[in-house]
Amino acid sequence: MTALPAILEMRTITKEFPGVKALSDVSLIVRRGDIHAICGENGAGKSTLMKVLSGVHPYGTYTGRIFFEGAEVQFKNIRSSEAAGIAIIHQELALVPQLSITENIFLGNEPGRFGIIDWAAAKRRAKELLTWVGLRDDPDTLIKNIGVGKQQLVEIAKALHKDVKLLILDEPTAALNKSDSEHLLDLIVELKGKGVTSIMISHKLNEIEQIADAVTIIRDGRTIETLDVRAEGVDEDRIIRGMVGRSMESRFPDRTPNIGEVFFEVKDLVVLHPQVSDRMVCKHSNLYVRRGEIVGIAGLMGAGRTELAMSIFGRSYGTFVSGQIIKDGKDIQIRTVMNAIDHGMAYVSEDRKVLGLNLLDDVKRSVVSAKLKKISKHSVVNDAKEHDVAEEYRKSLRIKTPTVDEGVSKLSGGNQQKVVLAKWMFTDPDLLILDEPTRGIDVGAKFEIYGIINALAAQGKGVILISSELPELIGLTDRIYTIFEGEITNDIATSEAEPEMLMRSMTSTKKRVAR
Repeated sequence: MTALPAILEMRTITKEFPGVKALSDVSLIVRRGDIHAICGENGAGKSTLMKVLSGVHPYGTYTGRIFFEGAEVQFKNIRSSEAAGIAIIHQELALVPQLSITENIFLGNEPGRFGIIDWAAAKRRAKELLTWVGLRDDPDTLIKNIGVGKQQLVEIAKALHKDVKLLILDEPTAALNKSDSEHLLDLIVELKGKGVTSIMISHKLNEIEQIADAVTIIRDGRTIETLDVRAEGVDEDRIIRGMVGRSMESRFPDRTPNIGEVFFEVKDLVVLHPQVSDRMVCKHSNLYVRRGEIVGIAGLMGAGRTELAMSIFGRSYGTFVSGQIIKDGKDIQIRTVMNAIDHGMAYVSEDRKVLGLNLLDDVKRSVVSAKLKKISKHSVVNDAKEHDVAEEYRKSLRIKTPTVDEGVSKLSGGNQQKVVLAKWMFTDPDLLILDEPTRGIDVGAKFEIYGIINALAAQGKGVILISSELPELIGLTDRIYTIFEGEITNDIATSEAEPEMLMRSMTSTKKRVAR
């Protein structure tokens, strides 16, 4: 089959930031009508390359040449790239929550004459676009009242309104559940059938294998190779080998558990939903953790995993009704997050950008922020100690940053996650609750974080691991609790756990918990 002509060619793109060369002579060819994936570890330069292409980093701030539809282009901003038919949908969606779907689709491009917006025409066109992307919500619905999966579809509808020829999607399914992810992937394939070329940045290699025509691998700011996904021999392992520069026979580091006695217990925990007062989000929950043990919590989206974790960690979700928390055989009162920290607990949130970090802070301040009194005297922070502590974690966790004075907002997702882990490790906890600790990060960074989790367990700490990925839970944990509609439905030794067994317990209230 003859290859289609290139719609995009990027030649020897080099982009530098102060102290960092993010891209070095990167070249990329995308064929018209293809779904072209871009893979690489966190910090490899994938998002930077797409920001160069879309004009976020304008012409003149990088070296190299870009050709689109056969002509050289020099985009000065996003508006100029959109005028050429290129649209980018960032991982952090650029929608206004307080505006309606219609208002967001046409924001800055409202139909009308003589300065008067024709809202009737806008709503008609919005309905057409929503039908195209498979979204049935009323166009007057506010963005804040729809889920992330639907918001992704609104972003695509917005791009289609601008007559998009090349659609760039940065981690489009990172925050979506399985059904929303499948719908979005189907839509990308459907758009391909209608002549829209797509570039997809993703860490989910199974999705790339499923829908991509080609994949370009970037490592340390350089192009490594472009693979024809349709060719024989291009599978997840082949892509991983290109990403990390080595074969990964095992996705999980070796570990020999050294499990001690039970030291932490939750008994009969009842918590109500913060807005729906008669809805229980924790239904008489019971669990325990032994020293050196990694305990998994498996459940579908909305099952109550995060609600359980936050309720344990200082009653930071919903309304507490009843229950006990016992540590080292003693009933302890944990009414606030500060109480939880003082009792040796730590919680790594599933949303590192909102609840895990202050994106206005630098690395060193972020690392020490959960327990400032460790580096303070008479309420005054010792700047030298702050720097030394952060530098120690930068080295030990291999956080890729030129200096601990760098803002955390400039780090890749995997390195931001390492900063969050460092923040809680600095508090020297006995129990760490990790909520989706590897969401949105690449296989190489995942392997490093798995090693950190294992090392914490080896120190005798207890770990509660919440994950949507069953292979991750089976590969890391010693025991797995399943949860369904706020109720713990099973307690399974990982050595006996099978995905089918776990899924049955994640979709049924039939209780089979045994200690």
